[in-house]
Amino acid sequence: MKHPARTSRRTLLALIGASLASVPLLNSPRAAAAAVGLDDPAKKEIAMKLVSSAENSSLDWKAQYKYIEDIGDGRGYTAGIIGFCSGTGDMLDLVELYADRRPGNVLAPYLPALRRVNGSDSHDGLDPNFPRDWARAAQDQEFRRAQDDERDRVYFGPAVRQGRTDGLRTLGQFAYYDAIVMHGDGTDPTSFRNIRKRALNQARPPAQGGDEVTYLHAFLDARVWAMKQEEAHSDTSRVDTAQRVFLRAGNLDLNPPLDWKVYGDSYHIG
Repeated sequence: MKHPARTSRRTLLALIGASLASVPLLNSPRAAAAAVGLDDPAKKEIAMKLVSSAENSSLDWKAQYKYIEDIGDGRGYTAGIIGFCSGTGDMLDLVELYADRRPGNVLAPYLPALRRVNGSDSHDGLDPNFPRDWARAAQDQEFRRAQDDERDRVYFGPAVRQGRTDGLRTLGQFAYYDAIVMHGDGTDPTSFRNIRKRALNQARPPAQGGDEVTYLHAFLDARVWAMKQEEAHSDTSRVDTAQRVFLRAGNLDLNPPLDWKVYGDSYHIG
């Protein structure tokens, strides 16, 4: 079952990589300690499962390449491993990348329609066959690779870089990643950058001399506030009974075993 909390990014997605990548990593002991973080292959696998538990009610994140539906959140079709949306631009970027790598693919004919519907919830030019063709494309390893690459370029990589710059360990980097997945990094008050600014008004991250646990509680408080601004996000269990559980246990390195709940469903990573 897909929960209605599954959403995608807002506008200005293309700016996130450049804006966060431009921030140099710090050379403090705290930053050095964070060198092995969420981008470690084992930790990244955990991150993918944690997000999938919230977005897809499943730990099998690799089964989501073919996923597509309109969940009625005003963002058109939501699809793939990270919730690329036809109304927010990231689906268009993905399909353009796929067309560059695999000219004449089954999704390429939809590019004009994806450009027209960008910024809206319209299906004009996509129905009735776009969901069927998305699932067909997901059988192609090149399309799955394109989804992986766009996820890393726009969301995962920038989240890890900003987390390291703030001196955060693996859990903090994941908290950033999960926030960017849901809220994007646009200029609206509930975007990732403004969630982070809200947290900085309450606490300082380790790179600025603050306590990591205190700062992460402030960040999660700000995240919960942002989620409650939109009905589709009003269930905050992916923070309350997942990330906050790890934080209260002092598991800043996100080491298994991990036990958490999302929407009342229990999950375990051994």
